[in-house]
Amino acid sequence: MCSPVEEPGIVSVPVDAASPEPCLPPPAPTRRFDRSIVEGPLPAAVWKLAWPTMLTNAIGGLQGIVDHAMVGHFVGYTGNAGIGVALQIHIVMIVFTTSLFTGMSILVARCVGAADAVMADRVVYQAFLTTTVLAILVVAPAGYLASPWLLQFVNATPAVQAEALPYLRISFVYSLGMLLFFLVGGALRAAGDARTPMILGIAMTAINVVLNVILIPGLGPIPAFGTAGAAIGTVTAAGVVSAYSLWKLWRGGWVVSFPAGLGYRPDWAIIRALLHFGLPTGVQGVVMNIGGVLLLAFIGSLAQSAEAQAAFAIAYSQLFSLVTWTAVGVMGAAATTAGQNLGAGHYDRAEQAVHVAARIGLWVAFVLGIGFFFLPGPLLAVFGMTQPAVVDLGTHLLRVLSVSGLFVVIALAYTGGLQGTGDTRSPMYISLVSQIAIPLGYCFVVQRLGRLDPMDIWLAILAGHVTRCVLSVVRFNQGQWRSITVRVDDRRRR
Repeated sequence: MCSPVEEPGIVSVPVDAASPEPCLPPPAPTRRFDRSIVEGPLPAAVWKLAWPTMLTNAIGGLQGIVDHAMVGHFVGYTGNAGIGVALQIHIVMIVFTTSLFTGMSILVARCVGAADAVMADRVVYQAFLTTTVLAILVVAPAGYLASPWLLQFVNATPAVQAEALPYLRISFVYSLGMLLFFLVGGALRAAGDARTPMILGIAMTAINVVLNVILIPGLGPIPAFGTAGAAIGTVTAAGVVSAYSLWKLWRGGWVVSFPAGLGYRPDWAIIRALLHFGLPTGVQGVVMNIGGVLLLAFIGSLAQSAEAQAAFAIAYSQLFSLVTWTAVGVMGAAATTAGQNLGAGHYDRAEQAVHVAARIGLWVAFVLGIGFFFLPGPLLAVFGMTQPAVVDLGTHLLRVLSVSGLFVVIALAYTGGLQGTGDTRSPMYISLVSQIAIPLGYCFVVQRLGRLDPMDIWLAILAGHVTRCVLSVVRFNQGQWRSITVRVDDRRRR
């Protein structure tokens, strides 16, 4: 039996002896990784990863904007509220599956930092197998059956439930395409290629927009599907792009691909590693989105619940997504640069990369915040939000979010630093405090002591974001991530 070979930042672990494979010599890398991430100037390396993801997410956000704008004009604000509620619930239900992508990204980044192309490919393939099984056997049936109860839980009015139910069920049943799209993008970015996911994201958005223009209001012999049409357009576009991506992974040519000639059965050692690093992120995501669902329940208890839910769906779920998606791009850049540099043994460089990512995100959030603060009316009007009550509620929320966004991008940059270095537990605990205890506790106390107003909920959101920012920065700067060892099974060297 060959002894395992250790790379900087990566330690091989034993695999099951029940499926021995021939000992192969360590092959030379079959493709060229972008070594500027671990060797070149840090600001350029971070920006190279961040800007394509920011642009992808901003353009991808257009599909949600188009959905809401068309639904607002053709269905009304109850349709906007229905999509907003459905999306919040959908994210909660699938976030455990997407947590695998965090584990995958950590392992891929470490392997790429150590120039181990073969193991990076094996990790991506095992993530694909696990995602497919979970999407088909768990997410689709559980989501379909639970949708009516979940809509009642968030206190959605009957009119809002009527719009949300078909959207939610379609999203659950056909969620595999979207999950695989996220998987492919996460794998490529972790390996240093952020431009290919950008191209795929732009293509998916373009297909989605065309389908929504046809399906939501109807065109010719095609009937108007309303909010259901928005869901059909989204899952169809994701399915088309994901099918092409799988073909490319099988065929090869990208910086990562499915492994050829090393077997395609499940590798439980790699899957366990995916779950080890991914599940805390899944808990974190569930906590964050449960917090959002419970906030919707508080919003549903207000005197003007439908109007407040519509304002929340537009101002927070859509317009503020320009900030959050930007922050997600910064978080991914921080995670990749930190992970690859740890894989190459460059600890100080990994730390500096996270600080650089936070500064980039802060400038973008500042620019967007100016628009939220000074132009709330025109921004809401894009979505057909002309009812005085909805406009008033949305204006106050956008102005609170103009400040909140500054804290969100900093929080997510340091969250990316923690996750990219393998510390996925700290962000989970931070989310429990910042997304559950602080905002929901505040709303509960105010509701018990007096009357809960929309502004109380908006300020609770701000308080949660500030808390998350402070705790994330403090935890990363403690430096305990430096001692984390990422273990990857390397069967080809047995």
